[in-house]
Amino acid sequence: MGARVTTLRQAAVAPTLHVDLAAVADNTRRFVSWARGDVMAVVKADGFGHGLGDVARTAVAAGARWIGVTSLAEAVAVRGSGVDVPVLSWLNPVDVNVHTAIRHGIDLSVPSLEHLAALDGGVRVHLQLDTGMARDGAAPDTWLALMSAARRAELAGRVRVVGVMGHLPCADVPGLNEPGRKALLRGVEMARQAGLRPSVRHLAATSAALTDPSAHLDVVRIGAGLVGIDPSGTTRLRSALRLTAPVVQVRRVAAGTGVGYGHSYVTDRATTLALLPVGYADGLPRTASGRAEVLVNGRRRPVAGVISMDQVVVDAGDDVLETGDQAVVFGPGDDGEPTVADWARWAGTIPHEIVTGIGARVRRSVR
Repeated sequence: MGARVTTLRQAAVAPTLHVDLAAVADNTRRFVSWARGDVMAVVKADGFGHGLGDVARTAVAAGARWIGVTSLAEAVAVRGSGVDVPVLSWLNPVDVNVHTAIRHGIDLSVPSLEHLAALDGGVRVHLQLDTGMARDGAAPDTWLALMSAARRAELAGRVRVVGVMGHLPCADVPGLNEPGRKALLRGVEMARQAGLRPSVRHLAATSAALTDPSAHLDVVRIGAGLVGIDPSGTTRLRSALRLTAPVVQVRRVAAGTGVGYGHSYVTDRATTLALLPVGYADGLPRTASGRAEVLVNGRRRPVAGVISMDQVVVDAGDDVLETGDQAVVFGPGDDGEPTVADWARWAGTIPHEIVTGIGARVRRSVR
């Protein structure tokens, strides 16, 4: 049986990432209603791949009182998008441009004595304590020295200490949060004994915000939850992404046809193969090969063979397809399409990596 091939139509639409800001707004309002304190909308990594400015503005309009990012560059971009609530940047080099932070009204974290020593100009700071991660934040055996130095810097007019922050290593399991919470409160008490008066304590991110009210303190930092990801697996949030790709080639093949590199997939019957112009360079994890599915013509169909850099092949069975037909790679799951969580499971990773990994050449559509 020879392969019959239908090639790309000019009218075919490029792969498109559809961003649903109404879902971001709905998720934000839910966290605002649940939180004991204020919500800090964390929009690092381009708003978890959903658009930094769009997510920041949407979250603030829905009730978020703070914006959080990693780098100073992200913080400046938030300001440039028109957001005027407090903005915190917490992952910067020792020689961060403090004058830029002051000019744009951006708070900076202080994770070490070296970082503190480089600051000046009365910049607002949050003392960042390692509360169990052994990652970012000041190590516990330096806290006393950090508090004392911060007080001296404050008296000299170099900084203004407005917050103390930490991060939980096992927030998905509420029973494991107490050591981190106690550590942060111990750090706050040390700060007060040193003469500091921080008004904002924050520790909980999305998982702890959902599962452990005792960790809420004054502010909860919500990043993944804004876009519909619940790492704790306890709450159904609204997914804000849908990735679609057009069929650019259709061919009918015989049983026993090897597909893609290494022929890891061999058809077990006569079938229709559909080619989609999206691959691992666009963010589809190659490790999902052999397990991934997409929705075509209302039915889930397997990805046939290895996910390539620019394309995937889908085994569509006996479906009648035309070039230009749209496949749903992932979405909220309401119509039976795979979800971001499905792709994460197939790839052996977490949803965060999927949503932040969609490549720049994928067209964005925001509504």
